[in-house]
Amino acid sequence: MVSKVQLAYVAADGLFLVMGILIMGFSVIVGNIRDEVPTGGTQAARNLLYQRFPLTAGIVNAVFIFITFLITLPGLATGSRRWLKLGSYMAVVCLLLSLCIGLFVWIMTLKTREAFAPFYLAQSDEIKSLMQTTFSCCGYFNSTSPPFFVTDATCSSQGAAALMRGCVTPISSFANVFLDTIFTALFGMVGIDVLFIMATACLLKERKERERFRHIDEKNGPGRI
Repeated sequence: MVSKVQLAYVAADGLFLVMGILIMGFSVIVGNIRDEVPTGGTQAARNLLYQRFPLTAGIVNAVFIFITFLITLPGLATGSRRWLKLGSYMAVVCLLLSLCIGLFVWIMTLKTREAFAPFYLAQSDEIKSLMQTTFSCCGYFNSTSPPFFVTDATCSSQGAAALMRGCVTPISSFANVFLDTIFTALFGMVGIDVLFIMATACLLKERKERERFRHIDEKNGPGRI
């Protein structure tokens, strides 16, 4: 009969696998769309953020998760504690990778204003114009910093641009909200890692106790108390 501890472990293992699928899917999809030509200012800003994401690390993490899940299957099928222990060690590696990626994205939120500037300035006038139009701003820090803003319907002249705010504030606000969602999800995945490791520890303890009782029964022999 399957114990409640083993059922809890199976549920945690399933969540662990789903987490790996989500990380892999996100990393692959973002890798495919981050270099697309944007059609709006929000998409342009989002793509610039995507280009800074550690997507390779995300794919590596997902691969580790898939390998860990496969390692747990023999442990469930055979009752061996060795496979479960190996899976728990692999899960610790996945936890550390997820934590490092989450911290990287979190640090991005602390340096958005300054760190985003070179990416913004490196864009074509068309992309800058998209962001100026969407975020109702001119230039990056202001209309004179950098010295040249893109002339468009929003920033039609030097005088009109001087009355507009720089793009740094609205873009930073957008980036911080967007990044907050990403690193919160990553830290949530760290919680799933912890849950999986704890479930593994509980199952290992249960199996160890069962093994101890079996040895006691074998030592006592049939019909002995």
